[in-house]
Amino acid sequence: MRSRFTKPCTALVCIGSIVMSTAASAYIGPGAGITAIGSVLALLAGILLAIVGFVWYPLKRYFRSRSNKKDSASPATQDTTENQDKPGNS
Repeated sequence: MRSRFTKPCTALVCIGSIVMSTAASAYIGPGAGITAIGSVLALLAGILLAIVGFVWYPLKRYFRSRSNKKDSASPATQDTTENQDKPGNS
């Protein structure tokens, strides 16, 4: 059975580890650096495209349906004149 103090203790240990850490004298080569930068840019581009997909396309559909409603009012009168001009219609 877990204690009710498990989550707060875990959080304190994580925060303490981050606060007490020292700087690492590590070398990141150019290949690893470029790969890391490319991965971050790809992640940001994916997030941006997801936002565009979820926001832009419904707005685009809304604007199209709105313009179609405006256009649909006038073609009813045009259809009757077009059908009279076609040969074979009496």
